[in-house]
Amino acid sequence: MGTLTIRENLTFSAALRLPSSLKSEDRNQRVDDVIRELGLEKCADTKVGTEFIRGVSGGERKRTNVGMELITRPEVLFLDEPTTGLDANTASSVMNLLSRLSKKGKTIIFSIHQPRYSIYRLFDTIHLLSLGQTVYHGPSCDVIEHFSSAGYVCETHNNPPDFFLDVINGDVQPESDDIEGGATLEGNCETNNSLVKHFLSSSHNTKLEEDLDLIWKNHNETQEVEIRKIEYQTSFFKQMRIVARRAFLNLLRNPEASLLQIIMLTVLALIVGIIFFDVDDSIQIGIQNRYGAFFFMTMNMVFSNMSAVQVFMKERVIFLHESANGFYRVSCYFLSKIFCDILPLRIFPTTMFAVITYWMIGLRAEATKFFIYLLNLLMTTLSAALLAFCVGARISTISVAMAIIPLCFILMLIFGGLFVNITSLPTWLQWLKWISIFRYSLNTLSINEFSGMVFVDGNMTVNGEDYLISQGIPTGTWGLWQNQLALFIMQIILLTLAYIQLRTVPKLK
Repeated sequence: MGTLTIRENLTFSAALRLPSSLKSEDRNQRVDDVIRELGLEKCADTKVGTEFIRGVSGGERKRTNVGMELITRPEVLFLDEPTTGLDANTASSVMNLLSRLSKKGKTIIFSIHQPRYSIYRLFDTIHLLSLGQTVYHGPSCDVIEHFSSAGYVCETHNNPPDFFLDVINGDVQPESDDIEGGATLEGNCETNNSLVKHFLSSSHNTKLEEDLDLIWKNHNETQEVEIRKIEYQTSFFKQMRIVARRAFLNLLRNPEASLLQIIMLTVLALIVGIIFFDVDDSIQIGIQNRYGAFFFMTMNMVFSNMSAVQVFMKERVIFLHESANGFYRVSCYFLSKIFCDILPLRIFPTTMFAVITYWMIGLRAEATKFFIYLLNLLMTTLSAALLAFCVGARISTISVAMAIIPLCFILMLIFGGLFVNITSLPTWLQWLKWISIFRYSLNTLSINEFSGMVFVDGNMTVNGEDYLISQGIPTGTWGLWQNQLALFIMQIILLTLAYIQLRTVPKLK
């Protein structure tokens, strides 16, 4: 997590992955030992860094990633291209670290592309692939001799990894072949087949098969195979507390999103308040302005929460790695994002918006009416935010997600009953009104404000309930609360779908 320091990231890993029986002092000592082992003492209390926060260097970030795994003192460490994105010096530093770890008894297995010679000479065993087939597996000191026996001779000052790649790609011809070089698809296949056959007939393959036969024999001779159930090291509530604390720290140290949300809704609230300032009770203007204000409020509450689509997408890689490696349960991460990310970023700005607009517009000065108004805006906000979160939980490309969310909102707007008379639509389309956030929100705001009001224009009067009935809006207590119940049910459904998306998202490549 970029907003946390190196020590805080390692402490997070230790708190979740070490047994709960381990004392806090021992856990902290384990973190200090890893920091010392990785040579991160000078930057241990520096934030890793984000696009807004300047943090540690690329090499220190890589070492921190390694340290997250070393906390559990694993016997085998798998790494995927640990030098990618690093300059030559930093890459050499990371690989020297891994070499030192291997000399302490740990098995380090990693993939790497075209390392320089100073890194290559650190390798003990090499496995080379061509078109998914093994062309060499054995000690690094024997690989050049192996290729020489096949007719491929490495020049004196050529980097061995570059030479291996050239051979596999068909850019180097055997000494016995007089044909000029030039990689083609057919040539690559022929080269691949010859390299595979040469390895299968080599002593390295014979030794490999002997080792595998011995392992298989020992497995068959074992009467009972012990299958250990992999369990989480910490309880649900402890995971929830630790993950929620990290989410809260991330929110505090990355205030740009929350501040932008607050500023945006405050500005919109002032604009709406100024436009509809102190509405009167006339038939023509009073009704039209109130309903227009309700429409703009609902629009703001819905479309301003499109940013919720990024809540999960920004941490997708972190979540996939940590959940796949047993840091925490998916439910703990899900609930922490709901309580420490979605709710704070939605409830406080929406409350400010409600306070400003309600009194500037001059809606009915009754406590009950105000709190129903506030509740409706909060329910509308959460429904829109959870829909965006549900989409973001499944789609990994932000441009695609940001195209889908407005489409959903526009469909809800069309079937909200404001622009189109629902009864005039074909029967097979009318059901879409039941999934419209706009419909439930506008109905609640209208019932809350118009019920009990009388609009006057000279000698003409219009009762608020009569206007609601003319618009096809149900009146009364149940007419109001059924809309809030519908929004609540939508939220439960969206929460369930979002959780299912997180549970089923592929965590392994």
